[in-house]
Amino acid sequence: MGTDDAFAELGLASDASESEVKAAWRRLVSQWHPDRNGSAGAVAKMQRINQAFEEIRRAGFRVAPEPAADDADVTAPGPATDPGAGFDDNDDGGDTAFRDDAGTSRQRRPIHRKVKLTLEEAAAGCIKVLRGKVTETCRVCAGAGHQVLGGNCVRCGGSGAVSKRSFFGWPTGLAECEACLGGGIARQPCAACRSSGKTAARSYQAKVRIPHGVRHGDLLHVDGRRLRPERLPADLEIRVELLDHAFFTLDDDGTLRCEVPVDGFAWVAGRQVQVPTLAGLQSLQLSRGQLSYCLKGQGFPVERRGARGDQWVTLVPVFPERLSTDQQILLDQLCATTSGAGAREDERLQAWHRGLRAWERGLRG
Repeated sequence: MGTDDAFAELGLASDASESEVKAAWRRLVSQWHPDRNGSAGAVAKMQRINQAFEEIRRAGFRVAPEPAADDADVTAPGPATDPGAGFDDNDDGGDTAFRDDAGTSRQRRPIHRKVKLTLEEAAAGCIKVLRGKVTETCRVCAGAGHQVLGGNCVRCGGSGAVSKRSFFGWPTGLAECEACLGGGIARQPCAACRSSGKTAARSYQAKVRIPHGVRHGDLLHVDGRRLRPERLPADLEIRVELLDHAFFTLDDDGTLRCEVPVDGFAWVAGRQVQVPTLAGLQSLQLSRGQLSYCLKGQGFPVERRGARGDQWVTLVPVFPERLSTDQQILLDQLCATTSGAGAREDERLQAWHRGLRAWERGLRG
């Protein structure tokens, strides 16, 4: 029995207050209690009245969401996204209402899961297999944990209260009868669920498609009836967690940054190096004197299911701490080509040296 059906059973609107619910329950109990009503349907009616009261009390006297007219795409409240993906953003941790195969409205609390993704998986989208266990409300007792028998409760005689006594056995007042929870109607524990109100936990496995461009902290809502290999009795709410990456850092605007150490001599010579991207290694042509490079469209999606941003690669030239003899000879030869006799000196060096000599003369004068 759903919350809306429970209010209807008591003849109330779905926004009725707690006092109105209790008053309606007492009125109906006095009318349909088997001790006062000898009709054939009194016991069944009394069971529905008590089940409705229990359902509303478990819901905390809150108004349930209105069930959708079509059961194909029923999701919890939240901003809509691409209907083909089966996801909806949802920051509300409340219950999820949907209709079962019989067309009756049911209230289901979603299954909350966390999914850890690498940057590569989050950028490109992926399929995740989720496994776990889920319990359902017992259908025999409608989650109450007991069944109404009709007639007066044996312990309290139908009053709903029992005497409290002191250590010496003296009466000290009345307390709610635990056997009937103050209802005064005989009941028995539900054997199907062993008074728990829940069915035995059963395992589930579901394949979930994660859209590309999800960020850390995103909440994805998945209709449990769309999942395969079997439909779930509840929807899924998936919280995304992005794992730290060994190479990349992600900016809020989707810019991906990567710091790459390169051989200093290769950088001076303008060689090609391999740099990592989310799609794999990519060749990068080095340019002497340039340390930052922009790889267009190789970053993270700017928006979910959107186009990718850029990736910035920052080079860190690495030179040997100690040069070998051959390296020292080669460097000497290289220096001689720019500063030796007859060598053409770069204009920037010429300007520097002229300024240095003028400064030195000023010190002497």
